Amino acid sequence: MRRARFAAALLAAIALPVAAAEFKSAAAPAISYDSPSERGRKVSIIRPGTPLEVIVGLDQWLKVRDVTGAINWVERRLLADRRTVLVSVPRLVVRTEPANDAPARFEAVKDVVLELVEAPRFGWIQVRHPDGDAGYARAIEVWGL
Repeated sequence: MRRARFAAALLAAIALPVAAAEFKSAAAPAISYDSPSERGRKVSIIRPGTPLEVIVGLDQWLKVRDVTGAINWVERRLLADRRTVLVSVPRLVVRTEPANDAPARFEAVKDVVLELVEAPRFGWIQVRHPDGDAGYARAIEVWGL
């Protein structure tokens, strides 16, 4: 009986929906701080378009995580809802269709920012390069989802 209850509880926990992470992108160059105040220590400058994972909001500030895992604070007004992803592999092949054997449309190198056009579907995302080229990339090869 005890094992049956444990198994039922385990299955219920596995079946719980997982909350999706919230991401925003830097709308302009943004300074990150170690605290939610301009009086805090300046940590880094975030380049425009860079995706950031929002951890928590506090009035005019957002606590965010960047691709390196660093957690800092950024002024809310400097982030946009526009979704972008950051190439996380040395060379990303963006294809004409969401398939490994589809022809290549273009390539992007590590840390290039791409606009997210379509959310992940079957392990692929649709992206657009700043020059306008668009295609499909494997979701595991980018950060910001």
